[in-house]
Amino acid sequence: MSEVPNWRQSVLDPLQAGLKRIFPDYGSPVVPVVRMSGAIGRVSRFQSGMTLQAIAPLLKKAFAVKAAPAVALIVNSPGGSPVQSHLIYKRIRALAEENEKTVIAFAEDVCASGGYMIALAADEIVVDPATIIGSIGVVSAGFGFVDLMQKLGVERRVYTSGESKVILDPFQPEKPDDVARLKAIQEEVHDHFIEMVRTRRGEVLSKEHQSDIFSGQFWSGKTAVALGLADRVGDITSVLRERYGAKVRLKILSSERNFLARRLGIGGASGAPLVDRLVAELDERALFDRYRL
Repeated sequence: MSEVPNWRQSVLDPLQAGLKRIFPDYGSPVVPVVRMSGAIGRVSRFQSGMTLQAIAPLLKKAFAVKAAPAVALIVNSPGGSPVQSHLIYKRIRALAEENEKTVIAFAEDVCASGGYMIALAADEIVVDPATIIGSIGVVSAGFGFVDLMQKLGVERRVYTSGESKVILDPFQPEKPDDVARLKAIQEEVHDHFIEMVRTRRGEVLSKEHQSDIFSGQFWSGKTAVALGLADRVGDITSVLRERYGAKVRLKILSSERNFLARRLGIGGASGAPLVDRLVAELDERALFDRYRL
C-alpha cells in the first residue's frame, strides 16, 4: 500500500528552506535577555531604582517567548531594598516554573547584596573573573546630629503618641534599646537571606567557609565559584553559544534609561528638582563605589 503524502510537510519544507536562504538566522534558537542594572528600590523621593513594578513587564515578555530554551538575566547591582529584591526573585521563580524555562544569570561588575539575591533565582550563575559578588548581609546607616544641634543652639521638639515613634531619631541621643531593636530586625532579614542562599545553592556551597560566606564579605567572581556562590566563569555570548549553538540569537530587553534621559530626569518623576536628581545619582553611585577596586 502506498503511503498518503503529508501535504502539510510538502508545503512547509520548501517554505522553511526558502526562509533560511533569505534569512540565514531563521530557525536559530532565541534567548531573551533581561538586563537588570542599578540600585534596587526607591533611590529618592523622585526617582526609583530597580523595582518589581519596573521589571515585571520585561520578565513577563521574556518568559512569554515559548520557543526560547532559556531566559538570561544580566545582573549589575550593588543591592538596595531587601523587599524589592525578594519580590523580583519570587517573580522570576514563579515565571520560570510556570513556563518551564531554565534561567541563567550573568553577573557583570557588581552582583552584591540584593543584586545577589536576585541572581539566586537563576538555575546557573555565571561570573566574570573580576565580578564583585556576595555581601550576604544587612546594613542600616545614618548620621547623628546631636552635638551639631547643641553647637548651633537649635532645640528639636517632637511630640508623639507612641514611645517608639521616633526610634533612632538622628537629632536625639542614641538609645541602646533602640539599637537592639534594629539589630533584631536586621538579624531576621539576614536569616531569611541565608536561608535563600542555602536553599538555592546548598548542594554546591562550601561547607567549611559558610561563616565567611554569610558574614557580609564579598569576593571576586573567580573566588565566588570556588565558594559555590557562582557556577562558572564566562560571558553571555560564549556560554549561550556553547549551550544552544553558534547561531543562537540574543533578544535584549532593558528598562535602563540612556545617559541623556538620566540627566534630564526623563522616565522618573516629572518636574523633579535637579538637586534631588543629583542626590539620587550620588546615592546610587555611592552604593556601587563601595565595591570598586
